[in-house]
Amino acid sequence: MISNVEFFLEGGRAGILLIHGLTGTPKEMRFLGRGLHRAGFTVYGMQLEGHCGDEQDLLATGWQDWYRSVQVAADRLRKQVDHFFIGGLSMGAVLALRYAADFPERVSGVGVYGPTFRYDGWSIPFYARHLYVLLRLVKKLNLLQDRRFNEHAPYGLKDERLRAVVAASMQSGNSADAGLAGNPYPSLADMLTLAAGVRRDLDKVISPCLIMHALNDDIADISNSRLVERKVSGPTRMVVLENSYHMITIDLEHREVIRQSVDYFRQQIENRLRAAGDFSTVDEVLGRTPEAVTGA
Repeated sequence: MISNVEFFLEGGRAGILLIHGLTGTPKEMRFLGRGLHRAGFTVYGMQLEGHCGDEQDLLATGWQDWYRSVQVAADRLRKQVDHFFIGGLSMGAVLALRYAADFPERVSGVGVYGPTFRYDGWSIPFYARHLYVLLRLVKKLNLLQDRRFNEHAPYGLKDERLRAVVAASMQSGNSADAGLAGNPYPSLADMLTLAAGVRRDLDKVISPCLIMHALNDDIADISNSRLVERKVSGPTRMVVLENSYHMITIDLEHREVIRQSVDYFRQQIENRLRAAGDFSTVDEVLGRTPEAVTGA
């Protein structure tokens, strides 16, 4: 049974939609969401269709369903804000780029956190890196559809304390807390199909992109982010984190992820205001009073 653990934090007239990764949960975006909300943003930590249930719930969906749920969530948030941002972690980052490529006029900026076009981090076995390439063909031929890649340490986390908590939640079967313990072959094949399409369309992304990636990412090598930096048509800021693994939104440097995100998105709001000849301040857009800004 699917548990609904998405969150909505109402703030000012600038909002950001946060998207979790494949087999993941909105909880992996909660630290970042809270940080952005404290800065005045309205934040929607959405839940992808088929997630936060069991493996059969996930297998009943595919990448089109996941992307459709992003579009529905974006429509909900856009009705409440004047400046719309979108961001995601891992596959969530790929989905955010898909939306930015399809609807460039709607997006004020993109948060690209550990994008995953290929599973090629240092913890991925050599054979698995090459097997991933075949998964789309395997699905097309309807072979090995009951197989999965099981998650293993370090689970995308350099923080050993949090790693132990996540591992325990995964093994307990509580996917709403930490995601599924394995990635089914068919779902991975769908993710790779999504990634291939987004990779071809990266030049359609004209919105400013904040790209953040762990130098020692265990799941997806930093070359995934370098691809985004190189191929998108909009301006970019690339931030490399040196004390994290894949799950940068909750790992040891999650506060730096928050700080960079707040700074970058505030700058994009200011740029848009000036371009429109609007002399409102960013703090006014975010609903922050002088007392709140100064801490008085």
